[in-house]
Amino acid sequence: MSRSGDQSGNAAKQPNGGQVDPSGYAAIRSVLRIRPFRRLWIVLGAASFGDWLGLLATALFAASQVQGSTAQGAAFGGVTAIRLLPALVLGPVAGVFADRFDRRWTMVICDLLRFVLFASIPLYALSGAAGGLVVGWALIATFLIESLTLLWIPAKEAAVPNLIPRARLEAANQLTLITTYGLTPVAAAIGLAVLDRGVRGAVGGDLPSWAEPAQLALWFNAFSRLATALVVAFGIKEISEAQRGEAERAEQSMFRQFSEGWKYIGQTPLVRGLVLGIFGAFAGGGIVVGTAKFFANSLGAGDAAFSLLFGAIFVGLALGIGLGPMVVKEMSRRRWFGMSIVLASAAVMTLAFAIHLSMAIVGAVLVGAGAGMAFLAGTTLLGGEVADEVRGRVFAVVQIGTRLVLILAIGLSSVLVGVGGSRKLEIADLGISVSSTRLLLLAAGAAGIFAGISAFGQMDDKKGVPVLADLWGSIRGRPLMPAEPFVSAGLFVVFEGGEGAGKSTQLTALSERLRGHGREVVVTREPGATGVGRRIRSLVLDTSGDDAPSPRAEALLYAADRAHHVATVVRPALVRGGVVISDRYVDSSLAYQGAGRTLPVDEVSWLSSWATGGLKPDLVVLLDVEPRTGLSRVASRNTGTDRLEAESIAFHERVRYAFLDLAAADPKRYLVLDASRPADEITGLVVRRVEEMLGKPGGIVHPRPAQGPDTSVQPELSDAELVTMEHKT
Repeated sequence: MSRSGDQSGNAAKQPNGGQVDPSGYAAIRSVLRIRPFRRLWIVLGAASFGDWLGLLATALFAASQVQGSTAQGAAFGGVTAIRLLPALVLGPVAGVFADRFDRRWTMVICDLLRFVLFASIPLYALSGAAGGLVVGWALIATFLIESLTLLWIPAKEAAVPNLIPRARLEAANQLTLITTYGLTPVAAAIGLAVLDRGVRGAVGGDLPSWAEPAQLALWFNAFSRLATALVVAFGIKEISEAQRGEAERAEQSMFRQFSEGWKYIGQTPLVRGLVLGIFGAFAGGGIVVGTAKFFANSLGAGDAAFSLLFGAIFVGLALGIGLGPMVVKEMSRRRWFGMSIVLASAAVMTLAFAIHLSMAIVGAVLVGAGAGMAFLAGTTLLGGEVADEVRGRVFAVVQIGTRLVLILAIGLSSVLVGVGGSRKLEIADLGISVSSTRLLLLAAGAAGIFAGISAFGQMDDKKGVPVLADLWGSIRGRPLMPAEPFVSAGLFVVFEGGEGAGKSTQLTALSERLRGHGREVVVTREPGATGVGRRIRSLVLDTSGDDAPSPRAEALLYAADRAHHVATVVRPALVRGGVVISDRYVDSSLAYQGAGRTLPVDEVSWLSSWATGGLKPDLVVLLDVEPRTGLSRVASRNTGTDRLEAESIAFHERVRYAFLDLAAADPKRYLVLDASRPADEITGLVVRRVEEMLGKPGGIVHPRPAQGPDTSVQPELSDAELVTMEHKT
């Protein structure tokens, strides 16, 4: 195997979670080290530059072949519009070609044919044919070129994910999209202007037909496609090597492959959400484009304002593609996709209320940024999570659908704006234009938000995690984790409180009452409920040594104990249908390490959530005690004090109020009791609450049969430890 093949293969085998993915320039450098992709990116950049030149040059060339402004306008618009028409003709089968045949040779053949067609336009003009015939051939050639492009794009898009590891796919898409939609369009416009001025300056006066800038641009476009074909054919053989299942798919009929592709899209929530979201975003973008000219007029501005708004969208597009991943960092790309569409659509709605050009420019930048982030996230998800066997058909549906949606949105919005007209209202001496333009923008924004939310709902991979909190955590580098899925048939009760609150007494009383009703009860504690936990407990609480862990180390040790405790004791018991009663859980870390040790509470919360897989207790019984009272109870035991019990009164006061704040924030899940009340009275209140959760008030219905003495004792605790817990107050 060639060295380049080794690079690609080794890169593709890197685990997604092995190392922290670099961002920004480091990520781009890592992608460009992969030789097959680097070669493809270079030739695609040149070809993209040529395509943008060709788009401008073909239209200008056709317009230059006829006389009269009306005819020139019709020629310009006709050549531009016909580039979108093949989607209606070849759309249904374009993706099948990408999945059925070798993608490398599909790309090569399409590029060779496009080379011939692009070169034929200036050659036909040099033959001396009449202007009308030249325009006619330009239209036919453009149609054929775009038809080939529809076959080429899905093949290329489906091939790229096989050249690079999945962890680098987003960086590769960033580089490709910025090159295709950011750098090369601007370079093409500048290049065509420089070419025109340079040629005219060199020749002086009228130009010979062969030296027309439009013709030279078409020649460049043609040879850029020839170069792409040669590089892909002889320099990127990995495209063919990476494609899987080609022989098997060739045995299927094209109709069957076509129907299977659509069935896959319809039955896969991820792909369905992606397609819905992308179509919604492009529909909103099409309405913005279709109404932009009229919107600029509604602001009292002219063509210059239209140009500024158009440019602002592309600036936002580049910012969203280039900076978006660095901002959201490790946030779920499924969530990011839906949120980006909502951002772009909300920005479209704000345009409807803009009363000044500066507001409109800010809104346009946000529209572009949201669209750019959605485009990047959607492309990355399609490349990374869609099976290789159907990837070409999915990309074809997206490419074709977006074109059709864009055409319809631009056309309908332009017609509706023209019919609707505008009325000027004076409100508080402000000139506000209430027009069909603004109403359409409002409707487009609302429709886009609906599409974004719908896509989010179908694609969300972190159910139950608050969206805004997850976004903020991701920006700070600590994305929230969804709860680990499992089916609980039991009840999880936790006793919390300060030192000497009487947790062990109440825990014992509750467990005895429940066992008396035939319930399986697992009594446990943190830290120290397992063999691993007992060793951790000695590290964090033992005062015999001078080497006390630092506050952060202490928090990590508690999290380690909790992770093992939940995985080996709590979850298995809940799955069996048992009642788990724990002396301390997550709230103790939030109170003791967060408030007591003054560590950032949100960091301790994130750490505990990650350690437990998001498992929350069904009931937290908080026994509230004044610190001095509780510590006097501890002293009366004559059993010595641990590190936490030996802390200052100020420390324990911070802990107490942290517990009360946690209970106030989630009152439905907490039972707060005054620990100074008689023990029997507290027990009655706790038992009543638990029995209500298990069955009818005042009793336990359908008790689980007792499983024997060994199944209902505290796991991995010695008899001495159980006696010590029972005698604590």
